[in-house]
Amino acid sequence: MRTCLLALLWASLSHCVDAMFLTGRTGVETGREEMIGDGAREGKLLRRFKRGWMWNQFFLQEEYTGSDKQYIGKLQSDMDKGDGTLKYILTGDGAGDIFTIDESNGDLHANKRLDREEKAFYTLRATVVNRNTGKKLEPETEFIVKLHDINDNEPKFAKEVYTASVPESSVIGTSVTQVTATDADDSMYGNSAKLRYSISQGHPYFSVDPDTGVIRTALGPGEMDREKREHYQVVIEAKDMAGQRGGLTGTTAVNITLTDVNDNAPGFSQNMYQFSVPESIKAGHPVGRIKAVDKDIGKNAEMSYSVVSGDGLDIFDVNTDRNTQEGVITVLKPLDYEKTMSYTLEIQVQNVQALHTHSQGTLPTIATVRIDVEDVDEPPLFERASYLMEVKEDAALGAVVGSVRAMDPDRTNSPVRYSIDRRTDLDRHFNVHSGNGSIFITRPLDREEADWHNISVIATEFICHEPCCFYFNNCVCFCHEQKIQMVSAVDADDPVGGHKFFFSLDTEGVYRGNFTVRDNGDNTASILTRRSSYNPLHKSVYLVPVVITDGDFPMQSSTGTLTVRVCTCDREGNMELCNAEAQTSSAGLSTGALVAILLCVIILLMIVVLFAALKRQKKKEPLIISKEDVRDNVVSYNDEGGGEEDTQAFDIGALRNPEAMEESKQRRDIIPSDTLYPPLRRTAIPSQDNADVREFINQRVVDNDSNPTAPPYDSLATYAYEGAGSVAESLSSLGSASSEGDQDYNYLSDWGPRFRKLADMYGAEDSDRDS
Repeated sequence: MRTCLLALLWASLSHCVDAMFLTGRTGVETGREEMIGDGAREGKLLRRFKRGWMWNQFFLQEEYTGSDKQYIGKLQSDMDKGDGTLKYILTGDGAGDIFTIDESNGDLHANKRLDREEKAFYTLRATVVNRNTGKKLEPETEFIVKLHDINDNEPKFAKEVYTASVPESSVIGTSVTQVTATDADDSMYGNSAKLRYSISQGHPYFSVDPDTGVIRTALGPGEMDREKREHYQVVIEAKDMAGQRGGLTGTTAVNITLTDVNDNAPGFSQNMYQFSVPESIKAGHPVGRIKAVDKDIGKNAEMSYSVVSGDGLDIFDVNTDRNTQEGVITVLKPLDYEKTMSYTLEIQVQNVQALHTHSQGTLPTIATVRIDVEDVDEPPLFERASYLMEVKEDAALGAVVGSVRAMDPDRTNSPVRYSIDRRTDLDRHFNVHSGNGSIFITRPLDREEADWHNISVIATEFICHEPCCFYFNNCVCFCHEQKIQMVSAVDADDPVGGHKFFFSLDTEGVYRGNFTVRDNGDNTASILTRRSSYNPLHKSVYLVPVVITDGDFPMQSSTGTLTVRVCTCDREGNMELCNAEAQTSSAGLSTGALVAILLCVIILLMIVVLFAALKRQKKKEPLIISKEDVRDNVVSYNDEGGGEEDTQAFDIGALRNPEAMEESKQRRDIIPSDTLYPPLRRTAIPSQDNADVREFINQRVVDNDSNPTAPPYDSLATYAYEGAGSVAESLSSLGSASSEGDQDYNYLSDWGPRFRKLADMYGAEDSDRDS
């Protein structure tokens, strides 16, 4: 499409040029004179000679891709009659190589493909000579061949990558940098070199001017924040043909960096800082360091710290470490634990540089600093620097001369022990009571030998050694700052950075000389003793209020009371007993424990009662098997044996030989008693092979009737079980061939009192039938 358009453009241009040259070519007579202009009026003759042919320039399309020579135009003299006597000669840039002319007719051609960007025009000279004589017929004339431009070059930027910067928080439209592209095409001809700039990457932060290539910010101060994003890469595109469709493009990258401005105020990451320092620290020494946070960099992050309030304004100071931007807290004056055990300071931080108009800050600029003064063990101090005592030389040995008194300046108020520096009393005339400081005589005194004795008394703080708890003079002694309890805290809030608790003693309490709190730094604290001795007889219970403060803003605090009981120890350091209140408290159980124990006891009792009830309800074995109980029951006799031939069912030999049976067979359904009931004597029956079984049974009936151990109710005693075909007849009426009416039950009366009831029942029925 592009080639077709260019060809069409060239065709139209060539026609115009040819027409111009054809119409512009003027043939005049040589030597003709004309009077022109003001010179004619003034009487001066101005003479102008017109040449027979003239031309100015030719145009040629660049980058011709045809196979034939490219026709440029035609040179023709008015003297050319077409008879071939004239010869056209071409000289100048590229004549004969790039450009050729037909000697006969003056047609001008280009032999090569030309690039306007390499050479935009060529200067040639042409003349006409006589072919035969070589005489010039026309003076040599110069003309130009210009190359027509086509859009064959894309825009190119001066740099492949640009680097620029702009301050953060700049207003919309702030200039960042300018990019420039050039196009090698002809800027004087068409739109091939007319460029338009656009941004293809970098929206919506930046924009570019389409005519000048100036890059500007496109967002406001609140959205161009270096702390959120510092580096941007913008891609700029330059397009020729005035940005129209079909134009060629070139691109470049611009790396833009937001420079820092002081738009963030410094602040502390926590609301409270806590330090501990011994009271012996020297003035000017550092106590601790605190550091604020500033999102800016460089000079904009330089900070300055100052103490704005607190009870330690004249005791502490804070300076800024310029290398680390930390606040260094230092001591201005000596500290005394016995006077002040802690100080609270309010320290403020601010930037050295002025803040930007659009500055912001979310962290607090004031932090609370708590400085705890630690007690240092100081030597005892005497009430007076010197003592003057008088004693008579005839004073008895052991007489008290006087006394000295020293006290421990520490809050622990440790016991003091006294001794005499023997270098001042070499003869040992005196001694001192180690406990109360009384000085007494140990050797006789003689005024004539020495009327003055200068002795030095040493007061030593009594230091506790292991075991930490021991018995001394009715006092319980502990090591200094011995940990007796650890406490912790909980908070219903759930801060983002987690909980941070600070522990301290209530400033209004009177117990501060007895106990102290040491913050462990892990949301726990240790309760420590501050005295070396406690007398349980004097006071056995101490209430220690502990103040717990959180680290969030606004700070919240609460007070919990810890109860400390003093118990006595033996001389080896083992605890012996506490007071009655302590013993009761220690030995007692909580309500929950008592309820649990009571429930366990009740459950055990219930298990025992249930087990005993189950034992009592256990069913006893019946005296008679249910099938043998004839009371209101039907006895089944349909299980018959095989008779005498059935040796597997029953051994009838025992019935045939009653003598072989035991003399005394105890009943299995009662407990036998040999003392009350002697064994029964059975009547011997003669041994016969075919003895009548009925006789045997009758004998057994008599034995049972006379047996006083038989149950007191009617029962069926089974003596034998015979199968079919036995010599003994069936005892069951069900198996009898005779009917119930044919039976004679009078024999039941002969069986004894056991069968009397049965005989009355069946005998009565017989009487009813007879009547």
